[in-house]
Amino acid sequence: MELKPGSRWRSAVCDGEFVVVRPPKAPVSLECGGAPVIPHAQARPDGSPHADHAAGAGAGKRYADEESGLEVLCSKAGAGSLSVDGRPIGQKDAKKLPASD
Repeated sequence: MELKPGSRWRSAVCDGEFVVVRPPKAPVSLECGGAPVIPHAQARPDGSPHADHAAGAGAGKRYADEESGLEVLCSKAGAGSLSVDGRPIGQKDAKKLPASD
């Protein structure tokens, strides 16, 4: 799978949809719910998230993998959690704004 900036993907096992914000440094497999994501236009097969990958993804949240450099934005929430090459990736924290005292 070629994860280009702005490319849209969806989970094969839940309602989650994602947009690539920053591509990985090397080819990787982006997964949601324990299954590789599919192109946004492709029909979703029947299935459900694997129990180990069912923590969910929140709409409007960014997820980043420090090892590969991949960053994605969740555009539609889903029951599956994100992983890269089988290792879970976490939600990216918001940047702290400077105090305006």
